[in-house]
Amino acid sequence: MSEPQRKRPEFDPANPFLSESTEDVTSLVPRGLRIGAALSWRFIVVIAALYVIVFLIGYLSVVVIPLSIALLLAALLAPAVSKLTALKFPRGLAAGIVLIAGLAVLGGLLTFVVAQFSSGLPELQKQLTESLNQIKVWLIDGPLHLRQEQIQEFINQAIGFLQNNQASITTTALTTAGTVGEIVTGFILTLFILIFFLSGGEQIWKFLVLGVPGRVRNRVDVAGRRGFASLVSYVRATAAVAVVDAVGIGVGLAIVGVPLVIPLATLVFLGAFIPIIGAVIAGAVAVLIALVTKGVVGALIVLAIVIGVMQLESHVLQPILLGRAVKLHPLAVVLAITAGLVAAGIAGALLSVPLLAVLNAGIRSLLHERDPDPAEVDVLRDQAAQPNDQGSPDEEVEAKP
Repeated sequence: MSEPQRKRPEFDPANPFLSESTEDVTSLVPRGLRIGAALSWRFIVVIAALYVIVFLIGYLSVVVIPLSIALLLAALLAPAVSKLTALKFPRGLAAGIVLIAGLAVLGGLLTFVVAQFSSGLPELQKQLTESLNQIKVWLIDGPLHLRQEQIQEFINQAIGFLQNNQASITTTALTTAGTVGEIVTGFILTLFILIFFLSGGEQIWKFLVLGVPGRVRNRVDVAGRRGFASLVSYVRATAAVAVVDAVGIGVGLAIVGVPLVIPLATLVFLGAFIPIIGAVIAGAVAVLIALVTKGVVGALIVLAIVIGVMQLESHVLQPILLGRAVKLHPLAVVLAITAGLVAAGIAGALLSVPLLAVLNAGIRSLLHERDPDPAEVDVLRDQAAQPNDQGSPDEEVEAKP
């Protein structure tokens, strides 16, 4: 005869931790702890997914960076291609003409800048030598009253540092040479991608949208078009602002008599495509050269010119040219540039704000678009980044106090 089975004790609500039960114990966990745990594991999953995405982008940066730059250039050159197409040019031929013209302008500008820099470099070296001699005289006869031996000892220490770190400097030079090779490869890949973007970008986008479920395909299609329209507006406005900055600061430098005006103005133009940081770096270089060549007074005048042009850009040009389509809060811009700089260096700083503008327009379209129709979106118009309906009349009435 088998031993009688022991009777399991019943659940006792008074002592829930001392009794055995097959009931679900979820109700025993405090509600706040359950909500916190649910949020925590979801947060961990999201962070892990973002980490994987960032890692893959960094791993494939050789492809991602040329692809992103080609998209920026396509947004800049697409209006010209569209105008030639409207004049009955075949789209492939129009894309080829615009691309060749762009390369010719870029090559001519770089050649002119290099020639100007080469011709002005001897004068800059002479003025730099004179400035260093003046500093040396000030260190000896000024309030510091340093001796000639102390200054020479400092120079010898600097030379010794360079000699001791010659191997490191050589390695850096070799690394730079390798980087130049990567830049050339990336430039060729960018041109290759840009040709297809300009000649068949519409077909490429339609093919990509086919992978989206049919019930939301129109919404995603319109959101993508709104995002690209925002990119077109951003690149167009940034180029206009860059030209104004370069001309304004270049004229100011010419009036003060600072050498290398054309290379410095070109640096200002290129730096304007990296908001805030680019302007600061370009302005600092201009002020430094003015300090070396024209002294403290000239440097202060150049600093005033740079600050005036930057204020004109921030308070007049950008609000008018960028408009509502790509208007971003300055804090969002600074955080995006910082994150891009940390994640991908100069390329990240260059691409972070355009990416933010595209996401801003696309997400607003997904959240607020009413009855989206892809055929109604002309990506080359400034207002194409705006959702066609921000809300229904009933919602607007309810929102009023």
